[in-house]
Amino acid sequence: MTALLPSTPLLLAFLGATLATLAVPGPSVLYVVTRSTAHGRRAGLLSMLGLETGAALHVLAAALGLAALLARSPVAFDAVRWGGAAYLVWLGVRELRTARPGTDGDAGTPPPVGRWRLFADGVLVDVLNPKTAVFFLAFLPQFVDPGRSPAAGQLAALGLVFVALAAAVDSTYAVLAARLAARWRASGRVRLVMSRAAGGVYLALAGAAVVVR
Repeated sequence: MTALLPSTPLLLAFLGATLATLAVPGPSVLYVVTRSTAHGRRAGLLSMLGLETGAALHVLAAALGLAALLARSPVAFDAVRWGGAAYLVWLGVRELRTARPGTDGDAGTPPPVGRWRLFADGVLVDVLNPKTAVFFLAFLPQFVDPGRSPAAGQLAALGLVFVALAAAVDSTYAVLAARLAARWRASGRVRLVMSRAAGGVYLALAGAAVVVR
């Protein structure tokens, strides 16, 4: 893989730009933190793995030129964007439907979410976000070394480095959020508020997906 990476100066510039980008929490961090807060550390980490798998697919699309086709087609871009927003709405509604008080006024224990469901949700949330594809399409080519070939290989290698660093950052947020939430989750009323807040976050992310271009 090292043969596909750009020269040392370009690589250092890429690492610096990547860390600066990841230092500002974005929608992926918010999604992972919400999962961890509502369902625990395992849910947050599995969601992170799903998101980064989706990001890796976007990297592959950028390397193969598919991301450029998506960016040039407003119809395809909007179709994917609205599809992603609809999926986030579905996640929000599903979370809100589980946030129901028990007979004693407290929230019942939330139903467990399967590992595959947590992972698949993360993959779909990221894959159905065309802004991720456009980001990689705009960001990665800046650090491709024209003196080396092939460019597609460099794009893929740089993208995978970005995904690995993003995974480290997102998993840190997941673990920290789970630790903080564990102190509150023993209270049924707090669980109810956390589940409702999680549903609200998913709906807010859906709104941002269609409003912010």
